[in-house]
Amino acid sequence: MSVLPASSREWHLVARPHGWPKAEDFALREVPVTEPAEGRILVRNLHFSVDPYMRGRMNDVKSYIPPFKLDHPMDGGAVGEVIASNAEGFAVGDHVLHGLGWREYADVPAKQATKVDASLAPLSAYLGVLGMTGLTAYAGLFEVASFKEGDAVFVSGAAGAVGSQVGQMARIKGASRVIGSAGSDEKVKLLVEEYGFDAAFNYKNGPVREQLTEAAPDGIDVYFDNVGGDHLEAAISSLNVHGRATICGMIAGYNDTEPSPGPRNMAMIIGKRLRLQGVLVGDHAALQPQFVQDVAGWIASGELKYNETVVDGIENGFDAFLGLLRGENTGKMIVSLTR
Repeated sequence: MSVLPASSREWHLVARPHGWPKAEDFALREVPVTEPAEGRILVRNLHFSVDPYMRGRMNDVKSYIPPFKLDHPMDGGAVGEVIASNAEGFAVGDHVLHGLGWREYADVPAKQATKVDASLAPLSAYLGVLGMTGLTAYAGLFEVASFKEGDAVFVSGAAGAVGSQVGQMARIKGASRVIGSAGSDEKVKLLVEEYGFDAAFNYKNGPVREQLTEAAPDGIDVYFDNVGGDHLEAAISSLNVHGRATICGMIAGYNDTEPSPGPRNMAMIIGKRLRLQGVLVGDHAALQPQFVQDVAGWIASGELKYNETVVDGIENGFDAFLGLLRGENTGKMIVSLTR
């Protein structure tokens, strides 16, 4: 066993946010570090993920994933280096992906850790393009939305970690047109010039419905929803007969204190025979091998590009999360603990 650090800092939720999260809802606390028990490994986290779904876990409501406990460390995706092991199959120096982020050192059950190869891709990529967000994009487009060659695809939140991959995957697989929305002119430029979208617009520059109609005059066949609200309403108007929508996220309403009104044009679902279906990445684990094979190949060939927004230092974890909710990230938002 190597010499262990005396303590580890970790983020705790200390109050349930009402509306937008505030700094006083969180605390960065120091806890002792001990040798791992049998069947466990101690990991020095190098990067951890902050994701939109975590906002819902801060509420004390029943959902598809349990809420964060008050005065306990929060969790989420992380990659790190094993510094002590009391589990067969894991050695000091191994790099692993696991679910105990938001902390400097993680005492992880070995059965909940997966070895990753730092020679195949940067470790942070296993939290994004080759991780949960990438698989969400892959499953949501190909399995849930039943994408087929020739479909016209609209993606909201298209410069984010999931959306940017959805648009590129659709382009690679033969979409007739790929349209994206984003929250700044810089992100719109990125979508068209770097990610190869056919058209993109800044939703802050005018009504979404008008901008989408202009960008997709012949309508759309698939909508990948990361935003909800006016984007979903606009997409329902633009979807062609037998169109499909994958409902991945609705970040526009995550911090609302009152329920958001639904789309006003839902009657169109009937006449157009639309299919709107939610996606949870945990339902699609069987796709993992094919996903990694496809995406690793597209990255290697240069067909698929990705960006990360990296915030350094565990002390900036809350700021990184708040920045994510405000749309300050391009691609995956990562908190890095390597310095």
